[in-house]
Amino acid sequence: MQAAVIRAVTKDDFEAWLPLWEAYQRFYAVDIPADVTRGTWTRFLDPAEPMHAALAMVGERAMGLVHWLYHRSTWTTGDYCYLQDLFVAPDARGSGAGRALIEHVTAHAKGEGAPRLYWSTHETNQTAMQLYDRIAERSGFVIYRKLLA
Repeated sequence: MQAAVIRAVTKDDFEAWLPLWEAYQRFYAVDIPADVTRGTWTRFLDPAEPMHAALAMVGERAMGLVHWLYHRSTWTTGDYCYLQDLFVAPDARGSGAGRALIEHVTAHAKGEGAPRLYWSTHETNQTAMQLYDRIAERSGFVIYRKLLA
């Protein structure tokens, strides 16, 4: 398989992005409502929003996606970068697309002056963790959440 080209999404990419977004939701056994999906897509295209998205393209086919956002921190004056979603199509795993998507976000975050890029994954996602353990360090923090709605 040829190497993926990573590029920011454009307004014309919704139909290429959506199947990957839906597959990502199936992977994590969640069902995000269509209106939230549309709102998220709109945010990606709004330069005033701190949310971003990119696709891993092999030819005309989108093989992976990544979403990231910037947020304030009480520990620094610069915004942190949170890589929120990363997904590579099953038939493209092991091709380097996941690493390339993370490197894309890393370069973007450095360009924005972010002092930290971080992400989380489910403890059962051992395949992804093999890559993450090679390119980043585990923070040692455990994430807790409390659903409010």
